[in-house]
Amino acid sequence: MNKTKWKIDKAHSQIGFEIMHMKLSSITGHFDDFEAYAEASDDTFMDAKFNLIAKIQSINTKNKDRDKHLKSDDFFNSEKFPESTFKSKSFDGKTMVGDLTIRDVTKEVVLDIDFNGVVIDVYGQTKTGFEAAGSINRKDFNINWNAVTEAGIIMLSDKVKLKVNLQFIKQ
Repeated sequence: MNKTKWKIDKAHSQIGFEIMHMKLSSITGHFDDFEAYAEASDDTFMDAKFNLIAKIQSINTKNKDRDKHLKSDDFFNSEKFPESTFKSKSFDGKTMVGDLTIRDVTKEVVLDIDFNGVVIDVYGQTKTGFEAAGSINRKDFNINWNAVTEAGIIMLSDKVKLKVNLQFIKQ
């Protein structure tokens, strides 16, 4: 059976993350430059394969100094590892399992998925949307930098929440 190809609608999608800072508040960020593709036999997407590629140079936390630090070897090392990728292995309609690669480490992760259906937009394009959420331990991916305040408060949590909203256009 031929699979239908779907390409990301970047204007209506975001690959984001959130990390706790000093146990006080969460810092959010996203990638301005990314690609995503899907292939599925039908509109249930039960056998779908998803591929996401985030360009590390495009990291955006609304703070240029922090973004520069995140691109350094303390965190992502964008010079040596310019992309982070996710390749799905299974999707059951509610949960997606896949391989996430950050730096030079690939680990299996599980994401909770809200599949928002398939619609035809006002331009006649067939679109579909997914919201994915999960969390990882950044140290599992060799992102180990941290600091401790004079009061003994750790600057960054190890847990990073992933928040991904994807809208695809049927090709």
